[in-house]
Amino acid sequence: MRHFRSLTESQSAQLFHRLPAEVSPASSPAFLAVALGGTLYTPANRLDLVKDVLRQRDLGCVSMVLCLEDSISDAEVPRAEENVISTLLSLAGHQHDLPLLFVRVRTPEQLLSVARRAGAATSLLTGFVIPKFDNESGKGAAFLQALHVVQTELGLDGAQSPDGVPGRRLRIMPILESPAVIHLETRAAALTNIYSLLAANREDILSVRIGATDMSSTFGLRRSRDLTIYDVNVVAGVIGDIVNVLGRPEGGFVISGPVWEHYSNTERVLRPQLRVTPFARQDEQNLRKRIMTANLDTLIREIELDLANGLLGKTVIHPTHVALVHAMSVVSHEEYLDALAIASNVGGGAAASPYGNKMNEMKPHQAWAQRTLLRADAFGVSAANVTFVDLLEASMR
Repeated sequence: MRHFRSLTESQSAQLFHRLPAEVSPASSPAFLAVALGGTLYTPANRLDLVKDVLRQRDLGCVSMVLCLEDSISDAEVPRAEENVISTLLSLAGHQHDLPLLFVRVRTPEQLLSVARRAGAATSLLTGFVIPKFDNESGKGAAFLQALHVVQTELGLDGAQSPDGVPGRRLRIMPILESPAVIHLETRAAALTNIYSLLAANREDILSVRIGATDMSSTFGLRRSRDLTIYDVNVVAGVIGDIVNVLGRPEGGFVISGPVWEHYSNTERVLRPQLRVTPFARQDEQNLRKRIMTANLDTLIREIELDLANGLLGKTVIHPTHVALVHAMSVVSHEEYLDALAIASNVGGGAAASPYGNKMNEMKPHQAWAQRTLLRADAFGVSAANVTFVDLLEASMR
């Protein structure tokens, strides 16, 4: 798999200064965590999951979650489990050309059951997504213990083969959405305890996800399509604290942006948030109209704010959102030259940026530069004068 692989060679040459690298379960976990992009959730009870997975792969989806939790009713769980297992068995013939696949489970017991029943087909998974993860109730540790059992029983612990080839390792992506993390009086201790648990099992953790829907519901709130999650102050405060404790450059984890739950047009209350100029310059007014009609301009703003707040990638629940996340994740030519200049100078000091429009400080911007270069590996670097509008136009056809 590779981001933007559906583009023609001519399009890629025109749009990219540097193409994205290949992504596979054998890639380093640090690279995989960055390369997830728009992680598409789909209910595990859908009638033809095999077709869904292959269709989304062809449309550019690089990571996908088959959900056994909140997206399906309690009564549907047994059938959905069978559906996941049969899907994995059916996809075995496509194992070298699949998105990074995950299953979101409800309990440690369900993780064990699904993996054991799928048997060797579990190796098609990159891992499991764990809801309401914490270290207060003991559930977090129980999920990790279940993962370790599966890794051992199915030989998915990353151990090298006799010829020295690294094996496949199942990992988890915990979702932070429990009341202990959300409530102010318990948050600092809960996040500190979660960090300790994750750090002690670092090889088993791919990235950390944020459950903004559960966070909002704790306060009886639901944001409209006119507002980003950062406009909901009580939730924005939780996100800031999660990044503070779990997302630091030294010993932190990649943290993904929360879900955008809207996908159809409704009446707009606030003014549009997407400027006309970039689209007019590229003669893409029709693309802007499509985005505005679907109310996706606020999603674009939220992705920009995710990046500004230290989050990378995003949970999405509609295929049309994937291309937006990926286009906004490409490193611009200007960012790339800044990152190269800073990363190559660890001795300190300051200098004008290669574009001559800002000051680069070598030590303070070092962590940013390293993160940016890793994102450039995953999503590529746009050519000079290529904007997100060009990338959107090419990938949203």
